[in-house]
Amino acid sequence: MRARKLSDLVDAARPDAVLDEILAIIHHVNPAFKDTAIIRLAFLETVRLYKGDFPGYRACNTEYHDLRHTTDTALTITRLIHGAILEGHHLDQRQIVLGLVTALFHDAGYIQKEEEFEGTGAKYTTTHVGRSIAFFEDCAPDLGLSSLEISDGRAMILFTNLSVPPEQIVFEASTGEFMGRMLGAADLLAQLSDRTYLEKLLFLYREFKEAGVGGYSGERHLLEQTVAFYDAVSQRIEATFDRADQYMLRHLTNRWNIRTNLYHKAIENQKQYLKQILEDPDTNHRNHFKRDGIVDIVRLKYGKPH
Repeated sequence: MRARKLSDLVDAARPDAVLDEILAIIHHVNPAFKDTAIIRLAFLETVRLYKGDFPGYRACNTEYHDLRHTTDTALTITRLIHGAILEGHHLDQRQIVLGLVTALFHDAGYIQKEEEFEGTGAKYTTTHVGRSIAFFEDCAPDLGLSSLEISDGRAMILFTNLSVPPEQIVFEASTGEFMGRMLGAADLLAQLSDRTYLEKLLFLYREFKEAGVGGYSGERHLLEQTVAFYDAVSQRIEATFDRADQYMLRHLTNRWNIRTNLYHKAIENQKQYLKQILEDPDTNHRNHFKRDGIVDIVRLKYGKPH
């Protein structure tokens, strides 16, 4: 029997399947959970936003920071929350709701407003966190969040900004920082464990190029730097986020009877595959990326590698 992979557990390409799994995990956390309607509403509003059905906003046009990444992040933090509670951490319903809402809105800043026509949302790469916070603040009252929850939610989203020192982030509630660290970890884990992560790096290169950040000379340059980024992420999760990924194994064991951290396994497998590709300086990296037809999309839209 083939060992299960992370991508076997939920069809991450279907937002409805992801929402069903999130709500199923919440039920495992607390069968009497009262605020699932808020989570459902925030999730559905996020889908509307990315699809271009949210008043005042255009559809998502960033191909790396897309709806799939956002729903992956929401599912990942839900799994971490479940694992943390199984490990003895006390997180009440409102804290869980806030963690889910901020996960869903953490990249909303990439979405252009209806009057923003120049380029794509990628041009907001360096400012998207502030824009995401503004979107969260606008939507929070309709979700029934209090002023204290809005303040802590703002701080939680800041944990997804790699350039903000955690010691500068201030929370109203003592448990807010714990949830913020889990959000920061979930954001990174969701990206690197995506089965199409390597393929989507070709999209990320275009986003960075439009934003004028990174100074990458081409796709391969970004891929080469990604090898070091894996190590930087591991260090950040361990040091900055207090090893928040440790709760994943407890969740997987309880929910799926899986005793391997499938996030770590997916990330390590792709890291090793990327290193193998880069060992040959003359190879065309695109020839090694086979998943979801992404290379064909890149070729048609952007042409040959550069």
